[in-house]
Amino acid sequence: MKMIQKIFFVVTFLCVVKTIAAQSFSPAEILKWKEKAGNCTILRDNWGIPHVYGKTDADAVFGLLYAQCEDDFKRVEMNYVEKLGRMSEIKGESELYNDLLIRMIIDSSDAKKDYSTAPVWLKKLMNSYADGINYYLYTHPKIKPALLKRFEPWFPLLWTDGSIGAIDIADITVTELKNFYSGNPDEEVAKIDKQDYDPLPGGSNGFALAPFKTVSGNSILYINPHTTYYFRPEVSVESEEGLHAYGAVTWGQFFVYQGFNEHLGWMHTSSYSDVADSYIEKIKRVNGILQYEYDGKQIPVKEKNIRIQYLIDSNINSKTFKTYYTHHGPVMAKRDGNWISVRANNRDIKGLIQSWLRTKAKNYTEYKKTQAILANTSNNTVYADDQGNIAYWHGNFMPKRNEFYNWSKPVDGTTIATDWKGLHSLEELIQVKNPSTGWIQNCNSSPFTVSGSSSPKKADFPKYMAPNGDNFRGVNAVRLFKNNGAFTLDKIIATAYNKHLPAFDELMPALIKAYKEKKTNPAYSALLEPMQLLANWDRNVSETSIATTLAIEWAQKLWPTILKGMDEDDESDQVDKTIHFANTAESKILLDPLLIVMTDLEKKFGSWKQTWGNVNRFQRLTGNITEVFDDSKPSFPVGLAASTWGCLPSFTSKSFNGTNRRYGYNGNSFICAVEFGKKIKAKSLLAGGESGDSTSKHFTDQAKMFTNGVFKDVLFYKEDVLNHVEKTYHPGDVPTEKGLKPE
Repeated sequence: MKMIQKIFFVVTFLCVVKTIAAQSFSPAEILKWKEKAGNCTILRDNWGIPHVYGKTDADAVFGLLYAQCEDDFKRVEMNYVEKLGRMSEIKGESELYNDLLIRMIIDSSDAKKDYSTAPVWLKKLMNSYADGINYYLYTHPKIKPALLKRFEPWFPLLWTDGSIGAIDIADITVTELKNFYSGNPDEEVAKIDKQDYDPLPGGSNGFALAPFKTVSGNSILYINPHTTYYFRPEVSVESEEGLHAYGAVTWGQFFVYQGFNEHLGWMHTSSYSDVADSYIEKIKRVNGILQYEYDGKQIPVKEKNIRIQYLIDSNINSKTFKTYYTHHGPVMAKRDGNWISVRANNRDIKGLIQSWLRTKAKNYTEYKKTQAILANTSNNTVYADDQGNIAYWHGNFMPKRNEFYNWSKPVDGTTIATDWKGLHSLEELIQVKNPSTGWIQNCNSSPFTVSGSSSPKKADFPKYMAPNGDNFRGVNAVRLFKNNGAFTLDKIIATAYNKHLPAFDELMPALIKAYKEKKTNPAYSALLEPMQLLANWDRNVSETSIATTLAIEWAQKLWPTILKGMDEDDESDQVDKTIHFANTAESKILLDPLLIVMTDLEKKFGSWKQTWGNVNRFQRLTGNITEVFDDSKPSFPVGLAASTWGCLPSFTSKSFNGTNRRYGYNGNSFICAVEFGKKIKAKSLLAGGESGDSTSKHFTDQAKMFTNGVFKDVLFYKEDVLNHVEKTYHPGDVPTEKGLKPE
């Protein structure tokens, strides 16, 4: 369906469970791990970035997972607790239906089967994944896992692409699932109140420049994922079997998710292509057996009992759910008396294979071959290489469907006509290679503006391939790259840090017009000075700007109404909805929220005249998965804004319980600019720092740089790492300062 429900799990783990004894491992296992450790060396550079060198790919994976655990074991663990559908064992009954959702769409038994039949080379990597984590636990007995005392080699097959939005369940919500499975599924359940808008701006930016657009004559790639902070660390991993990848790795995974090697680079942006669909099932009970109608036949509904354990009063209880499946997939909701099933592809061994092989591709042909595996369900790809190629693919796993049907809504499940008809080939997907404009941009926006006049044509593709329209980041990016050139690494960084907020190019004239019409009304007399500031504002976010504070706080109050559009069937994009709102909103709708903003600011700070930098802050105090914020403790002012308003370097912030200031929690995370010449040149930046340990100097050593967009040089080659090495060691050894040379 068009409105794919992307599940972004924000783990709020609290250490409330009973202390768990360290896992005991066998002598044979320990001996095996020590041998692997001897084949792997970890060099930590002066930013704490781990550079992992292994004799084989499997040795490198062993060291990579060990290093990840050193930096933030709790995040490694919680990613797999969630994908196992076992959060309730830590957080209690509140997670029951999140766990049920996971168990229904990601079956551990299928992952185990895939592991047993996996290619030998892949099984070696998965074994090393588990060995690296388990060896870390063995060598760090003071670390007490929240739940998982042993990691299994089939765990990576639960989560096969690394995306923050990797789970697709069409437009089904957890509330609907709960309504269905908490009562009698034969009875109608109460309709849910669907959220009208997503308060968390999602997405990422990816830019690629052709050689004729750069000063050096080399292609350039800009990697700019927007995620919840600390979702991925920065790593380098190298082996004697041809692996040499640098970039961001999702905690607990063994492949570089967004990054580059010696020859090419890849940036993934979340794709809103339709890769999951919901079906209206016609159900009846015959002789006590539930059946559904399909292709003129009555077929028994499959039933499966799922038992979920949960924490309650320091004890573990369990609840068993009888769940239902048709050939389309799990039944997950009931609407207007009809059962709704979902078809999706949320776990695929081919996706894991594709994720690994792309990191070792040496040229466009080899990279394209990995794309042809067609198992990446959640991502677009922006690409550049050392041969001067740049490219873009919109989505990857793309089911073929009958275009007669409206796939943005549940379709008739009784007819064979709505079945998927296989997958579109790679050649059939929306894509661009070496556009004549010389640039590619994707900001989770329309692929039909990806390269200006060289973009694909909307009429040439089924609607379900690209149901999403434009957003304000996309508008901003097109404006910046059109008729621009002579790029260097510094210039692409400066361009990507452009602070213009194009949403206010639409909204602010409407507010100014409304005030001019009503300024003689005594109810709006207090708006004289703030409206003067807003009228003179250049609509660029600035740390020192009072107008920025007023504008963003005001627009946030309007945003839910803007996204509602004209009615529930309004499928226009956020840009068009904003324009429509600005052209039609009554003066009172525009002016009253500004008065409320002024009152709110006065209550919080004593005056409404607050610079954006005083309100909008970056703070990292604990390293907990759910960070805490405190106005009385040190923080940094931030002159950036949420991607909602078109700010390319996204910084999404809000007030938390007990704070008057807003603190960032989502947006720019790992950022990297790469030039592909005879040798790699790159600069990068990470939110806060590499380590999740609040006592480490690498916990916040990049924080001030992060708030100001000041990048560090990437140490890609071993000789450069050795010139900046801070610690050198084998997994399990005590790190030494420059005392051990990599083998």
